[in-house]
Amino acid sequence: MKSTWQDKELMTTVKAVSLFSGGLDSQLAVCLIREQGIEVVAVNFQTPFFGGGVYIFEAARTLGIHLEVIDISEEYMEVLKNPRYGYGKNMNPCIDCHGFMLRQAGQFMEKIGAGFIITGEVLGQRPKSQTKSALGAVDKLSGYRGYIVRPLSARLLPPTIPEEKGWLDRNRLLDISGRSRTRQMELAQRYGLKDYPSPAGGCLLTTESISRRLRKLFELRPEAGAEDMHILKYGRHFYIGQDNLLVIGRKHEENEALTALARRDDYLLKVATHPGPLAVLRSMGQLTGDDIQAAAALVARYSDARDEKNALVRIWQPNRPGQKITVTPTPVAQTPSPV
Repeated sequence: MKSTWQDKELMTTVKAVSLFSGGLDSQLAVCLIREQGIEVVAVNFQTPFFGGGVYIFEAARTLGIHLEVIDISEEYMEVLKNPRYGYGKNMNPCIDCHGFMLRQAGQFMEKIGAGFIITGEVLGQRPKSQTKSALGAVDKLSGYRGYIVRPLSARLLPPTIPEEKGWLDRNRLLDISGRSRTRQMELAQRYGLKDYPSPAGGCLLTTESISRRLRKLFELRPEAGAEDMHILKYGRHFYIGQDNLLVIGRKHEENEALTALARRDDYLLKVATHPGPLAVLRSMGQLTGDDIQAAAALVARYSDARDEKNALVRIWQPNRPGQKITVTPTPVAQTPSPV
């Protein structure tokens, strides 16, 4: 940290940066800090697995605060691949992730001349990532230890530098702990907060299906980058031949998303004569004619042509004319399980 930033002993106007998810806890943290006359600027970090969303902008608009959404996808890949504190139940490196985001928030704080960071974290709300020791590890990883305030649980945690410097009145901060939402709901009524997402969490890395796909991808392509992650969120995933990824859409919205994600050297497949899904075939090794036939047969199995003797499947690459081939749909009994 720059000495000019650390030496702000006498600040006439204090500004805070909120690590803002748009959920109730982060909204309440903003309300508590603003009650003490402090301007709050919100920042939300976006990756293929979390961040963004319309509700974040709506929450910031409701609170009347400025919001910055920053894409950290590429930088985040190193954290995802090599977390110092390991993973949770799935591929979620929660402690390293929180430390990384707070480091990014700290850099943003310095850039805009703010004095400290706030989060909506609640002590004990998550049994592994929000214990006192875990929060301490997060602060250490961030590089901004002492400048991170958790207003909902602040009185249960050691005093922070903003409290010691008199920027914040510790007695006006709270002592919430555990998983109960009773006090947060009461506070929501007090502040007039009505529309907010459920507290279930929005990180896809905590889900088994995404984690399973991610492990497989890293196994085949350890060098995979952020641009390779988006396709993991859609469709049914199969591997054809020598590790070629076939993603078959499950509904119209997924078909559209897969069309948008298709790369120049990907193949798109769709049954030409019957309603059915769109699929993307992405080569991660050597793609043979037999692989394309097998992929087309599997796409036909998930179409309305599944019971036909033969199906006509259109195959093309983005911005190229393509061709049509006839295949026998894969029998249901021989359909492999999706990854």
